[in-house]
Amino acid sequence: MHNIQPNLNKTYLKAASAKGVYIYDENGKAYLDGSSGAVTCSLGHSHEKLLPFIKKQLDKLQFVYRSQFASEEAEQLATRLYELSPDKSLTHSFFVNSGTEAIETAMKIAIQYWQENGKPEKTHFTTRKKSYHGITMGALSLSGHALRRQRFEAMLEKYPALSADLENDSLEDQVAEFEKAIDTIGPSKIAAFVAEPMVGAAGTALAPVNEYYACFKAVCDKHEILFIADEVMTGLGRTGTWFGMEHWGTQADIVAVGKSLGAGYAPIAATLMTDKVLAPIKKGSGLIMSGHTYSGHPLSCATALKVLDIVEEDDLLDNVIKKGAYIKSALYDLQKKYPVMQIVRGKGLMMGFELDPAIKGMQAKLIEHCYQNGLLIYPAVGGKEGTDENGVLISPPFTINKSETDELLGKLEQSLKECS
Repeated sequence: MHNIQPNLNKTYLKAASAKGVYIYDENGKAYLDGSSGAVTCSLGHSHEKLLPFIKKQLDKLQFVYRSQFASEEAEQLATRLYELSPDKSLTHSFFVNSGTEAIETAMKIAIQYWQENGKPEKTHFTTRKKSYHGITMGALSLSGHALRRQRFEAMLEKYPALSADLENDSLEDQVAEFEKAIDTIGPSKIAAFVAEPMVGAAGTALAPVNEYYACFKAVCDKHEILFIADEVMTGLGRTGTWFGMEHWGTQADIVAVGKSLGAGYAPIAATLMTDKVLAPIKKGSGLIMSGHTYSGHPLSCATALKVLDIVEEDDLLDNVIKKGAYIKSALYDLQKKYPVMQIVRGKGLMMGFELDPAIKGMQAKLIEHCYQNGLLIYPAVGGKEGTDENGVLISPPFTINKSETDELLGKLEQSLKECS
């Protein structure tokens, strides 16, 4: 085989087609997409409103290079993201191809913001130990995901990571740890604090208390530190609001979005920012030093705008909230029946549970049993140190209906029973 898959020693079945919440393999077997791929396919597969639109766009405009032309598609998408952002605070968009690139761009913009403001020494970042921001060297440097860092540790920047427990340590202790980290590095050297509203792959839908982000943003403002929200997984409806930060009533200076932006139909992500962030760059050098060949791709931008239209027109955020509450309640019921499920958490259709870390290999075993039973789920890490391979994310498409939700839960219970 010439195509490289993640596990070089595994023979993968080929996907042959997909429709709604189902993917069909080359033998015709159906798999319920209980994780939206990598928490991506918010509209499911082969959506009846989206496919004709994409085909029509192909006849109009496919690609222009962003240094040569603007496009109406990119401008319309940027306008819609501004309109959807909390209090219309995110006034500008920089389009890229993946969530990792959006984080890399956010880092560059934060550093450039301080350069343009006459503070070029502000090049460091603070983040959390339980975090994952992407697989490139810059984004991985921000990440505390030990399993994904370990091979490249010698090449990564060693940014101080906050280790306080979001669920079990007091807010006062968490803020105190943040203040101490700032004092240790020196506020004059820190460009930004970076955090996922809810920790996905590195924390299994882990979320802080209600006052957390307001307190941390206040600390950032006090020390002239930007706040970057990594909404690649939580953004654009996944948690039941357009932006995950809305649950905490706090606005970030820079926001990275991806995954649900293109919903799996087109590779696209974006770095969004406030007027405050862009103004000194526009007034100064007048150029953001970032970008990629396919940045602002018209076909991807048009597709993403149509995705947002469909989410709005079909009132899918309401379905996310209702089906999410239904799944969470069912997961609590399963937890009572299967002690191997130790923690259940999540918001909207970003649900997760942690398995007993003392039972080695249980995560892989459960994922395989689900696969054999026609259910796709997504692995995450958990545990006190964020190093236990014991987490599972349940994040089906926003379009999932009641019978499909019951089927998902039934296949999950069947798999848990087989593993117990």
